[in-house]
Amino acid sequence: MPGEAVTLQLGHYSGCVGAHWWGLQAAALRSAPEPAELRAAALLRFGRGPGGTESPTPRLVALELKGGVGSLTADGAGTEPPVSWDGAVADYRERGPGGGCAPRDTGSRRGDAAQDGKGDPGAARPGSQVTPSIRLWSDFLNVPLHPKSLYVIKQYLHDGDCGCLEAFGQGESLLQDPACVEELEDRLHFYVEECDYLQGFQVLCDLHNGFSGVGAKVTELLHDEYSRKGILTWGLTPVLSPGGDPQTSFYRLMNTALGIAHLCRHSSFFCPLSLSGSLGIKPQPPVTFPYIKYEASLNYHSSAILAAALDTLTVPYRLCTSQGSMMHFADSLTFSGRKVVAAWAALPFPALAGSLLPDILSAQQQEMPWKLLSCWREQKGSCCFAQSVVLRGICQEKTSSSCLGQPKSPLHSCESSEEVLQQFLHTQFPGAFSTSHVLQQPCDTRAPFPQFFSPLLSRRGFLLDKAQAFSSAGVESIPVLAALQSCSGLQSLLSGLCQQLQAPPAQHWSRSCMVGMEEDEFQEALEELRTLAQCYETDFGAGGSEDEADSD
Repeated sequence: MPGEAVTLQLGHYSGCVGAHWWGLQAAALRSAPEPAELRAAALLRFGRGPGGTESPTPRLVALELKGGVGSLTADGAGTEPPVSWDGAVADYRERGPGGGCAPRDTGSRRGDAAQDGKGDPGAARPGSQVTPSIRLWSDFLNVPLHPKSLYVIKQYLHDGDCGCLEAFGQGESLLQDPACVEELEDRLHFYVEECDYLQGFQVLCDLHNGFSGVGAKVTELLHDEYSRKGILTWGLTPVLSPGGDPQTSFYRLMNTALGIAHLCRHSSFFCPLSLSGSLGIKPQPPVTFPYIKYEASLNYHSSAILAAALDTLTVPYRLCTSQGSMMHFADSLTFSGRKVVAAWAALPFPALAGSLLPDILSAQQQEMPWKLLSCWREQKGSCCFAQSVVLRGICQEKTSSSCLGQPKSPLHSCESSEEVLQQFLHTQFPGAFSTSHVLQQPCDTRAPFPQFFSPLLSRRGFLLDKAQAFSSAGVESIPVLAALQSCSGLQSLLSGLCQQLQAPPAQHWSRSCMVGMEEDEFQEALEELRTLAQCYETDFGAGGSEDEADSD
């Protein structure tokens, strides 16, 4: 049941993740194997761009604040003819010295860990091309946008000491303005009506600022108008700096908790995505990867990692061979009221070039190689209820042993890569409902993707016995293992947020931070979080929430 999806991008950090993600999809389209494994039209639309060439553009509605889009214009480049698109598109690229597309600048709005002009957002090893710093996501967006894509909210500023969209209630109020709702619906209807079969909507939403309130109203609008379609929501948070004044930290905590409660209410599932170690008052050290040396303070870096994970996690409903819709995909993970799912990823998946999958996975029997991307402290003995796992970029030769005698392991007796992965998951997660997919196509990591990889990786992202020098081209692609899980660890995340909001220090700030909100609405959201947390409780994991609250 192949179909199309419309993506909504709400906020600046979501824009950073989105810009990288659209770049990954465009690169995948250029290097797709024959026959293609992924259906490009699931998320991209095709029309004739400047010069009459076919130009893929995202099926995207992006909401951004004034000053957050750089050279991008809010009104686009004219209207589109009703049948085929011959009009102009806005192509926002800057040519680097070698003729390729190069980012321009680094940093983010205040409240993120990123600081303008600090650090190198480019390669992290000698010999790679130094990339200028990046200020906005439009600086590294390397795909054209349709004129209907960008909607600039002029009531608030992207950056500054005042006039920023800081509180959940402010975001909710924006979508109560009839003019704003009409503008959003017009853009949505434009993309929906051109779909042959609409699967649903992907919502990328900043969770830490007032866009969490915007997302709450957007998902409510989608649910009311398209109740039979999938609404997959990803709550995005940049790596947070350890400092910051208490009021700013509490704004973030309130936005996060209220955002999760409201976004879950009207979404098919909700997944928090961040490289921060915690969403609580006290930020924990960011996630680390053994073969990536990224600068956590740069949104350009952290958003690239999340985009690579997102590109892999969304594979199941973008496959050419997919028989299920986005709604079916969500239903397989969210039974028993568990609307929140966690993301995990191994970037890159550690493997030697030419190794067969049974050998690779046999070496991972003791501990899964992936890292948690959903902001809580991992706990031993966490229970997995359901999961969707995708492995890409690994050789898919026939895996069964050709030698005489018994296979080296049960994995070596499997007939296909899909069977190998499914058998491995059954062993590692007994009792969990697991679905899995194996793709030949890796994740493309050429520019504008940052070159922050270890010198122990080959150009194709496989492990080397020793480090070697690289030209400016760097690592061009990587194998990735990623999973969405419904697991008991989410109980500690959800109940921990509730506990922090009810602690005495939080109560001190609550009234000043509840802009545009009633006390009853706030208490209702807390109760929804508690109810959600109870869905993940197990007999052996009930004490996790107190540990999480103490750690924050």
